[in-house]
Amino acid sequence: MRLIMWDSTSIRRAAAGLLAPALGLLATAPARAQADSLGGLTGQLSRFEQRDPHEKLYLHLDRPVYLSGETMWFKVYAAEGTHIRPLTLSSVAYVEVLDASHRPVLQAKVGLKNAVGQGAFPLPTSLPAGTYQVRAYTSWMQNFGPDTYFQTAVTVINTATASGSTGKDSAAYEARFFPEGGNLVRGLRSQVAVKVTDRAGRGVPAEGRVLDSKGRVVATFATQHRGMGRFAFTPAEGQQPYTAVLTLGNGRATALTRPLPRPYDSGYVLRLEETSPTQLTLTVSASSRQPETLYLLGHSRQQVALTHRLALADGQATYTFDKSQLLEGVSHLTLFTADRRPVCERLYFRPPTRHLALSARADKAQYGLREKVQVQLAAPGQAAPETASLSMAVYQLDSLNTTRPASIEEYLWLAADLKGDVEDAGYYFRETDPAARAAADNLMLTQGWSRWRWEDVLAPKPPALAFLPEPYGPVVTGQLTQNGRPVARAGVTAYLASPSRLLRLTNAESSADGRLRFELPAPVGPHDIVVQADPEQDSTSRIALLDPFSTRYATAALPAFGLMPAFEQDYARRHLQAQVQRVFTDRYRRYAPAQPVDSTAFFGRADESYLLDKYTRFKVMEEVLREYVPGVVVRIRKDGFHLLVTDRANKVLLEKNPMVLLDGVPVFDMNKVMAINPLKVQKLEVIDSRYLHGAAIYNGLMSLTTYKGDLEGYQPDARALVQQYEGVQRQREFYAPRYETAAEKTSRLPDLRNLLYWNPNLTLTGAETKPVEFYTGDQAGRFLVVLQGLSANGLAGSHSFVLDVKPAL
Repeated sequence: MRLIMWDSTSIRRAAAGLLAPALGLLATAPARAQADSLGGLTGQLSRFEQRDPHEKLYLHLDRPVYLSGETMWFKVYAAEGTHIRPLTLSSVAYVEVLDASHRPVLQAKVGLKNAVGQGAFPLPTSLPAGTYQVRAYTSWMQNFGPDTYFQTAVTVINTATASGSTGKDSAAYEARFFPEGGNLVRGLRSQVAVKVTDRAGRGVPAEGRVLDSKGRVVATFATQHRGMGRFAFTPAEGQQPYTAVLTLGNGRATALTRPLPRPYDSGYVLRLEETSPTQLTLTVSASSRQPETLYLLGHSRQQVALTHRLALADGQATYTFDKSQLLEGVSHLTLFTADRRPVCERLYFRPPTRHLALSARADKAQYGLREKVQVQLAAPGQAAPETASLSMAVYQLDSLNTTRPASIEEYLWLAADLKGDVEDAGYYFRETDPAARAAADNLMLTQGWSRWRWEDVLAPKPPALAFLPEPYGPVVTGQLTQNGRPVARAGVTAYLASPSRLLRLTNAESSADGRLRFELPAPVGPHDIVVQADPEQDSTSRIALLDPFSTRYATAALPAFGLMPAFEQDYARRHLQAQVQRVFTDRYRRYAPAQPVDSTAFFGRADESYLLDKYTRFKVMEEVLREYVPGVVVRIRKDGFHLLVTDRANKVLLEKNPMVLLDGVPVFDMNKVMAINPLKVQKLEVIDSRYLHGAAIYNGLMSLTTYKGDLEGYQPDARALVQQYEGVQRQREFYAPRYETAAEKTSRLPDLRNLLYWNPNLTLTGAETKPVEFYTGDQAGRFLVVLQGLSANGLAGSHSFVLDVKPAL
């Protein structure tokens, strides 16, 4: 009996084996030492870490503003969430471009290899102008909701059609209030953070007063950085509700009135403050004056960093600790009662001191048109043999490119762990600036968020996860149906195949809810697939494939879009650039050379293999099998033909029909097999033994391969699903002209590129230097060089500088 295991069960097992070494998720020595501390809290969190690893994606987009008809290029970086090391858990990233209504306008599966991938979206010329959201996630990340996905806003301008504002009045403002620790409690003084934003979620300066139910002012405040601020007050007994009256500093004397969160009659209040440049002090107040023990657990991205028992005396307790006890990045400080009930939580940001120091230096201060640019890349602080994967873009700066997206280190260390968009993320990394530290603390209070619930961590039986990781290729999910309705039926074996000369059959067994999960070996581009259930197990059900793209969306608003008269010249210039480039360079758009593909069939080498052109040709399949395929015996019974394979090892005739494949597609009706025209078959192969393949056992196997691999007119069973499946995106090549000769420099073909250079495949090993070369075009101006990268040991970094291009005098 031959054996091959390649199904959803193997995915789970393989993924479990990948996670521990790849992530370093096995409990560290301190974590093991704390395994029974705090009533077992740290032990349960440690087990949760190993079961639910934290995965992050980052997309480096080539530029922030596009014209309809241009190409959006991007590189995907996959990292684990605790130490930001490259993570090879997933082999597929799902990338989408969404409009303001969360409708996907472009979607792609991007293959990941060694935790990186690359792709491109040619933007349709008909794409309306507006602000769009680019988001990326893996199958595994879908278990934790859309707020864990990478997402960033881009602007698309369609200069071929009239465009205006795409949204409602952008003068709609909102003010939200966030009690420190989570709740207001009557009689306990609390810090309350406030964030004032416009319709697009951008911070707006404001001043305000807090009024009690009698209209008396109990607190005042003014926002600081990006519309964020805070104030302190004590909710009194019997006073409700509290309201805030705000005056916006937008030059319009806009006023807002908003309610504050309702105070609780009893509970706990948490206060965290910086008491020295190196220390933090946490104060806990309780409405009860009875002695009580509370547990404090500090964790950074699911790794335990700090534990402490707090003894409340007269409703008060304080604890001072060094900042260095917390890991770099965003930390969660959670307060539990003695019965392990979470009652307060506070986030704190410690800017990372470790980063990938990248340098990029041009060989000249200024360049002419059509001149070669040489940039020396280096990572001076990187020790050999560490390798960093890099991507680099060079695009023209103008008044349209005003928004700087978060760099890779800003996103992975900060923005990915917060809810919503983080404006000017780099500002919060200024650890020596008191104003930046205060702003970072307000950011933690207003946009704090956790990717999981403590109820799930502390549950005796963790909740089932709906989405599997995809370590080897896409997992195609199907559902058994009857009359268009889902059927809950377990144990039904189904098969998925793509007609081809490359035989890649896969199967799956339905779960109790009728779900099927097929593992595919990362097919590239569109393919026809055939999905069908085993008719001996279920002859009535059909199979519907489920959309692998997420249908859940984050609630963060997109920035409003509207053309501005002041930028009319920039719009006209970009329109001319796009039209010229489309006319003269579209012919150079091409795909990267295809990677070598293993042509070996999934069953390996057959026991019997026949190239039928080498034998006497018969017009009937029965004659072919009887004349020169000794491993297959033809029988005719009342219901028609039966094929029996000889088990040569045991010298017995297997009792049931073998698995018969035509161009990799299963054919269960032997009468249809015998009706196949053998003159269209090039090769016949036989496995002369039982064959174990994933969830199924075959009584031998016979494979027929046609000359074209397209089934040669054979029609699958009427209950089979036949449709086109889009595999991972085929990679495109970035084209840029070179001006190495005098003839090329004097060519009359115009070169109005806005994007001079894009390369997602750069690497640096150790502190080596690497030259990068490209040429300027016919556009004078300032061009921004952006370099991003992630090293194998978890150091993320970026670097940018400006190139000046001027025409010759």
